[in-house]
Amino acid sequence: FHSSQNCGHAYPTFLAVLWCAGLLCSQAPAAFAGLMYLFVRQKYFVGYLGERTQSTPGYLFGKRIILFLFLMSVAGILNYYLIFFFGSDFEIHIKTITSAISPLLLIP
Repeated sequence: FHSSQNCGHAYPTFLAVLWCAGLLCSQAPAAFAGLMYLFVRQKYFVGYLGERTQSTPGYLFGKRIILFLFLMSVAGILNYYLIFFFGSDFEIHIKTITSAISPLLLIP
């Protein structure tokens, strides 16, 4: 019951940062991180069936993915304001960096 409730509480946060990262930054790394997050939440849920220590890696891994999506969102917002105020567009650089960093999410 507790694992299902914890997943339900984290889901709105996940959806918000996933949409923001996909719309404001880059869709492919955001989609990859989203799929990884769903896999990790399944691991977290199954970890609750055993000992409590089995669910901790899934929880920490999920928080790291949420942080990655949040940083992608912030980078997209900063790029928008750089375009608006200074006329500098760093979208290509941000997409390259996020595409290079997203496979690192596979490292536990």
